[in-house]
Parts: sequence; C-alpha cells; structure tokens
Amino acid sequence: MYIETLKKELKERKYRMTPQRELVLKVFMEHDAEHLGADDVYRILFSKKHSVSKATVYRTIDLLVEFGFLRRLEFGEGIYRYELAKKDKLHHHFVCKICGKIYEIKESYLENLKNSLENQGFVFENFDLKIYGICPKCARKSKKNPLRRK
Repeated sequence: MYIETLKKELKERKYRMTPQRELVLKVFMEHDAEHLGADDVYRILFSKKHSVSKATVYRTIDLLVEFGFLRRLEFGEGIYRYELAKKDKLHHHFVCKICGKIYEIKESYLENLKNSLENQGFVFENFDLKIYGICPKCARKSKKNPLRRK
C-alpha cells in the first residue's frame, strides 16, 4: 500500500522511485512498532547488505516526511525519530525516563480532544502529546532496588 502510494506521489511531483527510496520506506514498514532514527535505518540497511549511503538515508527520510509518509518525532534526546504517518491512527507517546523505551498511547479521549477543538473552529493539523515518566517494568525494578530511583 505505502509503496504504490509513494510511487504515485513521486510521479505526480516529478520525482522517480529509486531502489533506495523503496528500501528506506520498507524499513519503516517492517519496523512499524519502533521509532527509528536515521542512523537506525542506515544500520538496518547496512546489516542487510544494502549499499545505501547515510546521506541518501537522511535525504530520503526528509522527502518521506515532506510527502507525509513519515512523522518526525523528538523525544528530548537531541535526535529525530520517525514513524509511519497513519492518518487514521492518531496516537501519542509515553517515554520512560529510565530505560528510554517509547510506548504508543492509543486512547479515544485524544480523538475526542481533536474533535472538540475542531467543533470550536480550530483547524486541526497535527498534535503530538508526549508523557515522560517511568514504565511498569522500570517501576518494578526500582521497587526492588530503592537506591536506583532518585
């Protein structure tokens, strides 16, 4: 689905579908549950013996963001992470301050907030809610070792 849509979008904008662009998009499709950085994508492609330069990965990701295929996220780490932009799958993120794992929050009340804003005349483009705290796994560990938590 994404590949064909990207081919169509590229053609409409006078770009061509290169093997590298397809490979980068496929990485995001195969790692849909993760929030990958450009270096992560490069490492995945390198480990699969694909010869794609790091610069090409960065340019392709920027293009995929511009075309609306990827969503750019920033979790306070000093790097951008990306995920497939699913227009019908509004979700937000919980970031564990101990292990760094990123969890997706898919609650309907967030959709209700979006609808409420639109009903008040706001033009909704996008919003990104990030909650920082401690995940259940790290919370259990910190209970076992009270010195771990500050």
